[in-house]
Amino acid sequence: MISEDFFATLHQHFNNALPFVAYRKPNNVEVKALLQKDNTIHFINDFSEHGFVFAPFDNKEKAIVMPLNASEAITTDFVLSNDIDISLHETKHSESEKLQHIQLVQKGLEVIKNNTFQKVVLSRCEVVDISKDNPIKIFKRLLNKYTTAFVYCWYHPKVGLWLGATPETLVQVTGNRFKTMALAGTKKYNGKDDVLWDDKEKKEQEYVTNFIVDSVKDVVETLKISQPSTVKAGNVLHLKTALSGVLKSELNTIIKKLHPTPAVCGLPREIAKHFILKEENYKREFYTGFLGELNIKEKQLRNTNRQNVENNAYASIKTSSHLFVNLRCMQLKDSKALIYVGGGITNESDAEEEWQETINKTLTIKAVLD
Repeated sequence: MISEDFFATLHQHFNNALPFVAYRKPNNVEVKALLQKDNTIHFINDFSEHGFVFAPFDNKEKAIVMPLNASEAITTDFVLSNDIDISLHETKHSESEKLQHIQLVQKGLEVIKNNTFQKVVLSRCEVVDISKDNPIKIFKRLLNKYTTAFVYCWYHPKVGLWLGATPETLVQVTGNRFKTMALAGTKKYNGKDDVLWDDKEKKEQEYVTNFIVDSVKDVVETLKISQPSTVKAGNVLHLKTALSGVLKSELNTIIKKLHPTPAVCGLPREIAKHFILKEENYKREFYTGFLGELNIKEKQLRNTNRQNVENNAYASIKTSSHLFVNLRCMQLKDSKALIYVGGGITNESDAEEEWQETINKTLTIKAVLD
């Protein structure tokens, strides 16, 4: 589909108050969309469904799916443009807002020092006034600025309107091949990737890696674990470890074992999650949940050279799911952008520095607002 027609179709679907999701995978040019034909809310039962899943942080709440068989699928290629205006969006923070987050972090540190948990991820919601709710315009800005992230715009009239550009994969399964990542530790990007990581950030990343290894060891085989490397996500840097192997169980099992990971919750997971739900002064909803393609059939070529007709004749069809953690995201509501941001707290954390880290992370979203 021609790009102009693609985005016009999204805008019309939004104006008609019908559910849709549009998205682009990292380092890709193809933008896909599912346009649901009515406004029914479809919930996940066991992750055997086919479509696009949108799941909340609290894994006791139901995840939503836009089913393939109840939607129209459209695609286009997005061409990067220099004409899309993107500028730094500064926001003044009140002292009460800062104090509230610092006190939350300090409370988390007290519990860590009492050996209740090793790590907890604490977050806040920052509200920014915007000129108008134009999700398609903001979505195009996200596509233009964040080419290495999973960029999306998700809307359901009975649920809400969410956009984001997330760097983190929860899990990718193609056939029985499994991939995931441990992404943790944060530094502000200052023009170079070659940075020194301190013990606090290394330990935070190690917690996430060890949790994933322990969680999946009974359901995967031939597990491979990379060395940590530095990756850029918007205006910040993270430490990343890649993990892969062969999955021996159903997708539902691996999702339950991984979500929520220590990168968005803490360790031990259930104790940290209880603290978050009790102490954070707002409800995360879909922030730090997950989203993405669920059980989509894809053609797997034996040879990536499309001109090799002989080998491509032996292409196989495999079912693939690619789910991302819902980070660097916002919800548009009543001419306001609700920006969700947080950070991992360990016994070496400093409350003032954690506040500054959340400010750095909000710049990813603020850069695309009016």
